[in-house]
Amino acid sequence: MPKVCGVHFRGVGKTYYFDPKELDPQLEEYVIVETSRGQELGQVTLPVQEVPEDEIVGELKPVLRKATHIDLLDAQRYRRQEEAATTTCCEQVERFHLPMKIVGAEYNYDGSRLTFFFTADQRVDFRQLVRELARMFKTRIELRQIGVRDEAKIIGGVGMCGRNLCCATWLTDFRPVSIRMAKQQNLPLSPMEISGVCGRLLCCLLYEDDYYREIKSRLPRVGRTIDTPYGPAKVVRVSVLKETVNVILEDGSTVELSADELAGKSPADKQAANEALAARRRQNLEEAISNREDQRAAPHAREERRQASEGSAQATGRSRRRQPREQRAAPTERSTKGGTSRDVPERDGQSPPSRRTRRRPRRKRSNSQTNKT
Repeated sequence: MPKVCGVHFRGVGKTYYFDPKELDPQLEEYVIVETSRGQELGQVTLPVQEVPEDEIVGELKPVLRKATHIDLLDAQRYRRQEEAATTTCCEQVERFHLPMKIVGAEYNYDGSRLTFFFTADQRVDFRQLVRELARMFKTRIELRQIGVRDEAKIIGGVGMCGRNLCCATWLTDFRPVSIRMAKQQNLPLSPMEISGVCGRLLCCLLYEDDYYREIKSRLPRVGRTIDTPYGPAKVVRVSVLKETVNVILEDGSTVELSADELAGKSPADKQAANEALAARRRQNLEEAISNREDQRAAPHAREERRQASEGSAQATGRSRRRQPREQRAAPTERSTKGGTSRDVPERDGQSPPSRRTRRRPRRKRSNSQTNKT
C-alpha cells in the first residue's frame, strides 16, 4: 500500500492525498505541493500513513518541500492585497459592461498567479478583461466561474438557524439535496422556509434524512388501518422523534403506541391505556353536556335580548312625544327641483304652514261640470 499524507488548502475544503517522498511532514506543518494548477501552499492534516490503492483518486502528486518562513510571510502579504484586487476587478467589469459578478480573489502563495471567482447566468467573453487585469497586476490572471453554493461558501453569512453557514465553517463538499427529503421530514414545502442563503435547498435537510427514513420504515403510514393490542385502529399521526404513532379505535378513543408495541416486541401497558381511555371518555362526555346546556340556554338569551331591545325602543318613543305648536321650531321647505332646501318666510308673524297645508288645493268644479253630473 502506498504511503500518503493528507494536505488541506485555504478555506473550507477537502483533504487531498500527496506522496511525501523522502520527507516526513508533521501534523499541522505547512508544505509546498505540486497540483494541476501549479505549486500550492497547504497544511498537513493527516500524518504519513498507508492507505489502500482504491482510496487514491487520480495521479498521486508529490510533496516538493516544507514551507519556509519567507513563504509564509509572502502568503500573508499577498492575502492582504486580495480585497483591493477584487475592487479593481469589479471596476473593470463595469467598464467593459460584462454580465458577471465578481465574488472574490485569491493569490498564490508567491504571487505568481491571481485567480478571480465570479458568477454569471450566461457565457461571458472576458478575454479583453483578462488582458487588462494582466497589464495592471503584472501576474498570471485566471477567472473561474462558480455556482451560487460556492459563492455563499466564499462570502459566508448566517443561516435561518442563527449560526454561521455550514458550507463556510465545516462542510467540505456539497451533496445533492432533493425536495423528497423535505417531504420525508414533514416540513412545509414553501421555498422561503426550506431554502438557504444561496437560494437552493438547505444542506441540513440531508443531515437527518437517514434517521427519518429508518424510523418511518418501521412505522405505518397515516391513514392505514392496523391491528393493535386494543383491536383494529386507524393511524392518524406519526411522530418520528418520539418513534410513536397515534391511532384512533373503533369507539373513537385515541391511543399512542410505540414501534415495539406495534411489532409485539414489548407488551402494551393496557391498564394505563384503559385509564387514559376512561379519562378521555369522561372529558368528551363533559364537553357534550356543556355544549347541550349552551344550546338550551341560547333561545332564552335571545328572548331576553329581544325584550331588552323592545323596552329601549318604547322608552325612546315616549321621549319623542310631539311638542305644542308654539314650542316647535319653524319647519323648512325642501325644494324638489335641484335637491336644494330653502326657508319659507313667515306670514304676518305666524309660523309657516305645515307640510299638510302646503299641498296644492283641489280645483273647484265649474258650473258646466256640475250640471252634467
